[in-house]
Amino acid sequence: MVETKKNEPKKENKPVGSKIEKVHNSAKIAVIRIRGKVHVKDKTEDTMSMLHLNRVNWMTVLEPTPVYMGMVQRSKDYITWGEIDPTLFEEIVEKWGRKAADERLKTAEAKEFAKKFLSGEINFKKAGIKPMFKLHPPSGGHSRAGIKKTVTVGGSLGYRGKDINELLKRMAGIKTKA
Repeated sequence: MVETKKNEPKKENKPVGSKIEKVHNSAKIAVIRIRGKVHVKDKTEDTMSMLHLNRVNWMTVLEPTPVYMGMVQRSKDYITWGEIDPTLFEEIVEKWGRKAADERLKTAEAKEFAKKFLSGEINFKKAGIKPMFKLHPPSGGHSRAGIKKTVTVGGSLGYRGKDINELLKRMAGIKTKA
């Protein structure tokens, strides 16, 4: 028989060396699928499907809860993520947001939804808006090291922090206001 100690404290299951704790301070995170479906494990593909990232260059915006961040961590070899700027999110919703019937959003609808979504009052399902945005490949291409390496070594995968906004501007076709 195996003996257990009664006064032994339970260990918490926290990811070691993860970016998860840094992201929890932000309001929302943008997650973009960078790589395709070839040689993806079933569990990882299912996870990306639950995140609404079924194809390359699709983006979704999530609340950085521990559950979602665990899903992001599982998919880290195929996606990139970081904190999204509220004004950029508003522009993306206006340009790329679609209703459930694949209709474009009106400007007033998009701005109202973006503000309510970022404040946590409403979600995609309640608003009747698709939870993913089908973007173009980034103008100028991905970084020099390609799509199979992490951002820390010059690639495109993994946690970007605020730098995700520059990638989103290139993918959404949004010009920077000077």
